[in-house]
Amino acid sequence: MTAAAPVLAVDIGGTKVDAAVVTAEGQVLRASVARRPTGRETSREGIAANIRAAAAEALSAVPDVRVAAIGVGSAGPVDLPARSVSPLNLPRAEGLEIDAVLGDLVDAPLTLALDGTCIALAEHWRGALVGIDNAMAIVVSTGVGGGLVLGGRPVSGATGNAGHLGQTFVRAIDGDPAAATLEAVAAGPGSVAWARSQGWEGETGLDLAASYRAGDEVAVAAVRRSARAVGQAIAAAATLCDLEAVAIAGGFAKVADDYVDLVRAAVRDAAVHAYARRCRVVASGLDGDGPLLGAAALALRG
Repeated sequence: MTAAAPVLAVDIGGTKVDAAVVTAEGQVLRASVARRPTGRETSREGIAANIRAAAAEALSAVPDVRVAAIGVGSAGPVDLPARSVSPLNLPRAEGLEIDAVLGDLVDAPLTLALDGTCIALAEHWRGALVGIDNAMAIVVSTGVGGGLVLGGRPVSGATGNAGHLGQTFVRAIDGDPAAATLEAVAAGPGSVAWARSQGWEGETGLDLAASYRAGDEVAVAAVRRSARAVGQAIAAAATLCDLEAVAIAGGFAKVADDYVDLVRAAVRDAAVHAYARRCRVVASGLDGDGPLLGAAALALRG
């Protein structure tokens, strides 16, 4: 990263949009951090207004700072040629054109990418993937996303959705009758729903974490089911892309202290080839600012 001026980073998710001004050294200016809700029930106009409001608040909080670029990471899918986003959890925002929302906010170039691509950039810049040129970052949270860095460069694909691991399929797990998408099996809501279907009486991922720590058999099975699915998907990605390492981020990845260990073991079990089994699985090296750092990294790369 060589740009000297700070940038505006915007992260669009299924429940919220975050924005902040970030320096070229990767420091998030705390005074500038702004958040607005999104949500499935929010109107298209409301989502667009809140994205812009978060970005405008971030800028107005540091009026003496001039930003050189804007980086926008969004839940997918995205359409880079059309410069639009269609987050699965925001159906009313399908095809939302980012330039129409943010393009005239400041006189600076705006770069858009899948949020998974941004996370991969952030991990490669300042996280667990520093110095690793062939790697993947995934986020296990209310959904499952991912992004790739190959040959030291982010890979976006034809439309910008390369690395969208959550919408790939994993094999049947623990007697389930059919394969399902990784996100449906492994993300927080799917894991909670599966546990409840087995008689567990909790309601949230936090409840599941507490039950796991207490040794509840269903909670333990639900967490292991999630980790096994993530391991299967990583083994497939490592086989396809010859990866050196994968960093795991996201709130649900913290459901158990040994979650990453469970995923690591599942990769070894699922990988057919030795080179895929050698792919290292590590916890994210970033804190909660990871998505914003990723959007900033995107902007700083130009």
